[in-house]
Amino acid sequence: MTDKRTSPVAVFDSGMGGISVLRELYRLMPNEDYLFFGDSANAPYGVRSVEEVRALTHAHVAHLLEVGAKAVVVACNTATSAAIRTLREAYPGVPMIGLEPAIKPAVEGNPGGRILILATDLTIHQGKCRTLMERYQNQAELIPLGAPGLMEFVEAGKFHTPELDAFLRQLLAPYLADPVDAVVLGCTHYPFLQADMARVLGPRVRFYDGGAGAARETRFLLEQGGLRNRPDREGQITFQNSDPSGVHLELSKRLFTL
Repeated sequence: MTDKRTSPVAVFDSGMGGISVLRELYRLMPNEDYLFFGDSANAPYGVRSVEEVRALTHAHVAHLLEVGAKAVVVACNTATSAAIRTLREAYPGVPMIGLEPAIKPAVEGNPGGRILILATDLTIHQGKCRTLMERYQNQAELIPLGAPGLMEFVEAGKFHTPELDAFLRQLLAPYLADPVDAVVLGCTHYPFLQADMARVLGPRVRFYDGGAGAARETRFLLEQGGLRNRPDREGQITFQNSDPSGVHLELSKRLFTL
């Protein structure tokens, strides 16, 4: 019988943004093996219907479990919003970790401040994000902002480019004249663009994302289930991507080392 403790933790994303979460997982648990799967062939998820996102997510999670994953981190805010509840219902014995926008730490760090919540439209209007905004709406000024087209810069590996700078300056223009105190990065692609955003918004703006919290939750659930691997080993990372060209696979490996 296979010892589940030696099985990998699967990390799933609609593209390559979830590598920002994978980095947090590896930083916290470098002894674990990880299987990262990015669905770049079907990205972006944020412009799809809830039903489409749920179907895609369930199909890929089923594959990851078939190949032996002991836990699944849905490292995509959009997929989490659409599918985490039904995934937990379908696989009650499997640790199933979702992402949530880091609204709570942003509010706690900036009480009464102006906080921009940057995410896909689907994430903003579904599930956890909406619940958290309602919960904290009286403790800070929460400003949701959909950013269609932003994650594609990460998928294309375009960082620190004039095109990205122009895109961000147009997107964030209202918050230059009336500055915000913090930005919640409500998509796992966005941490890779944080430095570019900081150059536009200025050095006083604080950034928050949910990757570290998801990593801590994963560790807790693995320990609770007796699923942690040996502490005296170095974990291995396997990258997979639905894009058959191999371009996103190579970029995935590069993003992990940024």
